[in-house]
Amino acid sequence: MLPGFVVAYLGATLLIGWWASRRVKSTRDFVVAGRNLPMVVAASALFATWFGSETILGASAEFVEHGLIGVIEDPFGAALCLFLVGALYARPLYRLQVLTFNDFFRIRFSRRAELISAVFMIPSYFGWVAAQLVAMAILLNAIAGLTLLQGIGLCTLIVVCYTYIGGMWAVSVTDFVQAIMIVAGLLLLAYQLGAAAGGPARVLASVPDGFYRFWPKGGWHSTLHYIAAWITIGLGSIPQQDVFQRVMAARSAPTAVRASYLSAVLYLTIGLIPLFIGLCARLLYPEASTLEDKQLVLPSVVLAHSSLWLQVLFFGALLSAILSTTSGGMLAPATVIGENLIKPYYPGMSDRRLLYAMRLSVVGVALCSAALAATSQNIYELVGQSSALSLVSLFVPLTAGLYWKRASNVGALSAIVFGMLTWLFCEWQATAVPSLIYGGLASTAAMMAGSWFFPDRSFVAYQLAVGEANSVAGRALNNQKT
Repeated sequence: MLPGFVVAYLGATLLIGWWASRRVKSTRDFVVAGRNLPMVVAASALFATWFGSETILGASAEFVEHGLIGVIEDPFGAALCLFLVGALYARPLYRLQVLTFNDFFRIRFSRRAELISAVFMIPSYFGWVAAQLVAMAILLNAIAGLTLLQGIGLCTLIVVCYTYIGGMWAVSVTDFVQAIMIVAGLLLLAYQLGAAAGGPARVLASVPDGFYRFWPKGGWHSTLHYIAAWITIGLGSIPQQDVFQRVMAARSAPTAVRASYLSAVLYLTIGLIPLFIGLCARLLYPEASTLEDKQLVLPSVVLAHSSLWLQVLFFGALLSAILSTTSGGMLAPATVIGENLIKPYYPGMSDRRLLYAMRLSVVGVALCSAALAATSQNIYELVGQSSALSLVSLFVPLTAGLYWKRASNVGALSAIVFGMLTWLFCEWQATAVPSLIYGGLASTAAMMAGSWFFPDRSFVAYQLAVGEANSVAGRALNNQKT
């Protein structure tokens, strides 16, 4: 019966995507859902997109094995990211009225900055999507006995179908439904397992001393790794198109800000539930900890020791988390490919042909991610690597471009290139200090040096563009009122 539920759930997801696709009439609808999402739906989309397999499977396994200090990156770093997006980035980016994050680089700096930032951003999504495909393959292996490669192929096909036809409308509507499934499924599973284990107090007390340590110890080396865990997703995922699209899809700038704050609260609170479930599983079924792949502990425990309805709830929540994250991860780079890599070279391209190009890009991103998933199957590491790419290359020029008037085009280009090259070199050398620390420092230094030695008037042009965007938005609002 459980495989039948999985089939029915996936079929319902495809139907929702088909229904939402009827609202897609233009690239604006496909990319940012017509900028018409209410706060609850926008917050659900943000939460569901980030709340993926790395939180339910990856983070719970890390928590059981390494304690609280092992999950700083996710969910704590991810919740920090969503909070900072609302506090510092949502409002100024929303008022630009653009479709992609890389459009900001063109408006603030130059066409070359737009192109290079797009080229550097797109690969960062392959690891993120690959992590979800691996998780889906693990789930299908546990339920139906499919091999990892078969599971990766099936998940890729399903997500491509509804993302291809429905874009952001399909992603947002399915994310809203899937967020409900995630919360309900995890809460009920936590209640059931917690009661079976003797209550929350007994579960929380069943760990060794120091298990809940939140701060590092052991000198500067441990401190640097601790900082790296916070900023990998906490800062590295700020300059990402999936977050930007959900911010831009809100009805207004205040709605976008509130949705970011709400999603941060949801992510942190709901993100603690899989950690508790992992402790319950270890206490109730210690033999499960002998599995070679710790990511299989929760699915194996639920399958072997729970009732059918509990299995349905857990795997429904897990399916929801995986599908929502995968669809957003595929749509974001596909949008950048169409808007920032293809469109500038074909200025006469119609909106219909651009929409077709973005849909084909969804397929291309899916194929690249599936290939990566087939070669690397650690969920937590795949997610961390994808966020590090954007942290060392794009975070500094984005933040400086918004809040430092002197930031110049040369500074931005230098920050992108030198940050990435430094990170790659340190990864190759396997330095003791986390390579993203070196990459982030190199990006900051290059931004400052390039801007001081090669100043320009790009900030003035940016202010004029912001003023024009606000004027257009104001005229559109007045037209709606009249």
